[in-house]
Amino acid sequence: MSRKRRGRPVNGWLVIDKPGGMTSTAVVNKVKWLYDARKAGHGGTLDPMATGLLPIAFGEATKTVAHVMDSPKSYCFTLRWGIETDTDDAEGDPIEESASRPRRAAVEEALSRFTGRIEQIPPKYSAIKIDGARAYDLARADKPVDLKAREIDIYDIRVLAAPDPDHMEFSVRSGKGAYMRALARDIARAVGTFGHISALRRTTVGPFDAADAISLDELESIGQIAAREQKLLPIETALDDIPALAVTDSEAARLRNGQAVSLLRRVDLQRIAAFESGDTVLAKSRTKPVALVRYAAGEVKPFRVLNL
Repeated sequence: MSRKRRGRPVNGWLVIDKPGGMTSTAVVNKVKWLYDARKAGHGGTLDPMATGLLPIAFGEATKTVAHVMDSPKSYCFTLRWGIETDTDDAEGDPIEESASRPRRAAVEEALSRFTGRIEQIPPKYSAIKIDGARAYDLARADKPVDLKAREIDIYDIRVLAAPDPDHMEFSVRSGKGAYMRALARDIARAVGTFGHISALRRTTVGPFDAADAISLDELESIGQIAAREQKLLPIETALDDIPALAVTDSEAARLRNGQAVSLLRRVDLQRIAAFESGDTVLAKSRTKPVALVRYAAGEVKPFRVLNL
């Protein structure tokens, strides 16, 4: 006899303005409980001390999480000069100190080295796996943490303010896998001192921005689950940067069964005119998302079917 799945079948996205002091997992668990949801996951981890946008996917929306995690993200952070910590943020223990405090002009000049495709060594207190173990678990056990440099994309970085000699504020727009803690550490080293992040806030994640967000306190103050569901965003909100393909009922049925759909008839040419081989496309039937498909050689093949 199969076990009954716990929770309700909730589908869609919710963007939480994460408070400091909570892990991303704790936020997901709290929100999942508030919705009595069967399934939920998040679109990119935030450090416990960080605040800002944490997109949470429910149900079928979890099939689009990878797309959100691959999307550009924006941050604001404060760099504390003169002290490097073992975690590269304010929660760690000091490991290096310097009396040097860089001028704003020198920092702005150095930022060109941190723009574009660059190499970055992630913080040793990170979730990256080394021979099956998380780096932060090895670091906490005082075991060697050998992390290799990885290529990341920094699309834009600039100084926002220098409120006092010990602190400087930055804005960053980055690609997947960029650690702001490592970026702050490396900027400080590049200008002849040490440093760590003392405050970090994520301001955008892919298509999501502050206008989409709700705080945990506000969400919890909404007493009824039905009213909370009004705060959910459609699944396709996470996919607004990929093209859509309108499909017929019979084509939708084939895609839902995992079958490819041929689009080689004359009447199909207009539908596929803008597609290139390898494109990811959202197939929709009567405005309802059906599947994420890949286009190639005049047909689309489903790789994520949305059971809505």
